[in-house]
Amino acid sequence: MEALREVEAELTVYVHPSNAADVPRAVSRQLSGLLFSYEERFDGVLLAHEAQLVDKDNKENATKEKDKKEAKIVEETEAKSNKKPQILKAKILNGLVPFFGVCVHANLLLFSPQPGMLLEGKVEMLGKESIHAVVLGVFSVAIMSDDIHEKFRFKRKSHGGRFLSRSDREHFIKRGTMIRFSVKSVDTEMNCHITGSLIPPHTGSMRWLSVHDAEYASEISSRWIQASKESRMNKNTEYSRMKIAW
Repeated sequence: MEALREVEAELTVYVHPSNAADVPRAVSRQLSGLLFSYEERFDGVLLAHEAQLVDKDNKENATKEKDKKEAKIVEETEAKSNKKPQILKAKILNGLVPFFGVCVHANLLLFSPQPGMLLEGKVEMLGKESIHAVVLGVFSVAIMSDDIHEKFRFKRKSHGGRFLSRSDREHFIKRGTMIRFSVKSVDTEMNCHITGSLIPPHTGSMRWLSVHDAEYASEISSRWIQASKESRMNKNTEYSRMKIAW
C-alpha cells in the first residue's frame, strides 16, 4: 500500500531508573506506547517497531572497525568463551527523577497517507449521502456524496442499499465491498481520519477494477509476482536451515 513506509530512525529514549535492570524491555515498552497514534515527529502513525540499543562510542568507531573486520572476527572467536556483557553509556538528566537517555536505532513501519494517494479499504456503512470505510481495519474513511462519481446512483434495499454504476451493473459498492479511493485530505488531530473521493480514475470496487481497469490489473499482477518470489525465497531459506540442522 502506497501509504505504508519503512524508515530507520536514531532516537533517544528516556528510561526511568527503576527499569535500569532491563533497558531493552523498557525501551520497547516506551515505543509500544506510541503504537496506532499519530506522531508528528514521524509524520505518520506507528504500526510496528524494532529497536536496538546503540553505543555512541562504538558507532563513532564503526568506520575504523570495518577495515579491521577480519582481524576482529578472529579476536571474537578466540575470546568467545571469555565474552563480557556490552556496556552502554547513557546520559542522566538532572532533576527530582533522574531519567537516563538511551540511544536507539529503530526500524519503524508507518502509516502516512497523503492527499492524492490511492488507498484501499473495506466499506463498513453507507447511505445516500456518504460511504464509510476502514483502512487496515483501523483507520476510518469518509467519502461524502459530493466525492462519489456521478456514474453511481444509490439504490436502497432491505439490507442497507448499494451504489450501483449506471454504465455497468456489475460495478457496485455495498457493505463489505473492498474499494479503492483517492485521499482528499487527512485529519491528523483525529488520528489520521481520511476524507476520500471516488471521482478520480482507477477508483471504485476493487473486484470490478481488477477485471476492467488495465492499470490496476497490472498492479495486482505485479504484487502477486513479487509475493510469490518472496514466498519462494523464504521457503528456500527455511529448507537450507533444515539441511544445516540435519
